[in-house]
Amino acid sequence: GEVFSLSFQEGQPIYMAVKGVVFDVTSGKEFYGKGAPYNALVGKDSTRGVAKMSLDPEDLTHDTTGLTEEELKSLDDIFNDVYKAKYPIVGYTSQRILNEDGSPNQNFKPEDQPHFSIRDEF
Repeated sequence: GEVFSLSFQEGQPIYMAVKGVVFDVTSGKEFYGKGAPYNALVGKDSTRGVAKMSLDPEDLTHDTTGLTEEELKSLDDIFNDVYKAKYPIVGYTSQRILNEDGSPNQNFKPEDQPHFSIRDEF
């Protein structure tokens, strides 16, 4: 099922996840906003779609089973050079922080994103 689902209204943040990392892509709303080319990726973990450069609904999933070496390399490049470079990390999906039985994943490490200073807005 969906890890997180969000309804978007004007002025609300736009979130999407790649490799279990949730990014705030609001600053790219010409790409990700309503009616924009990559809007299909939003509000879910679209890792497979990013790897395959696909907007096919069946590729909009965190599942990377059966991807080629090339697709996996492309995924890592886009993850690092586009998403981590341009968009702040706001959280992680349950797949990333929990094991399948729901227990905490001891191997979880937050992504390093030194060029974003986390503003404390609360």
